[in-house]
Amino acid sequence: MNSTAEILGVVDVGTGLLLGARLVPSPHQDARPPGAAPVLVVVHGISLPPGHFGGPWIDALFTGVLPPGEHPYFAAVQGLRVSAHVCITREGGVTQYVPFHRRAWHAGASVWKYRGACNDYSVGIELEGTDELPYTPAQYRQLNQVLRALRAAYPSLARGEVVGHSDIAPGRKTDPGSAFDWSQVQR
Repeated sequence: MNSTAEILGVVDVGTGLLLGARLVPSPHQDARPPGAAPVLVVVHGISLPPGHFGGPWIDALFTGVLPPGEHPYFAAVQGLRVSAHVCITREGGVTQYVPFHRRAWHAGASVWKYRGACNDYSVGIELEGTDELPYTPAQYRQLNQVLRALRAAYPSLARGEVVGHSDIAPGRKTDPGSAFDWSQVQR
């Protein structure tokens, strides 16, 4: 994984990859619908098991190999087919699971400004964390670098909005939670 000192800032538009990010390809992805360009960034919070940081479990979830016997919580989520474009660890490390020009399966049932199926037109960024614990300065730095890189690579995101999972799935999702400091995000 890249170090916290390494700040990422370039997306290869041909491959949809963030240069310098650790790549762990997820099978949980597909093509965006014809003509569907990313216009929205959705920020998520994730920890596996809940409240625990580090370890191989986020990679395992997003690649479909989460071992149900390793923790009681894993049995409940083991069969989920989910992914995100990238995940930023507490230390600021960045892992990419899905190329940005493809559809990651991060939003689920979702609506933004009367438009459903947010996976079709959004980029999903997971931050390792919980709704209640503050996210780290390294995560905000990397998130802002990734946002700048996305806006430079994809004109459709230049004026695109950045929202929380809770904004597109209210009542169903709460992340990134009240501990996420939106004033730290370059909108």
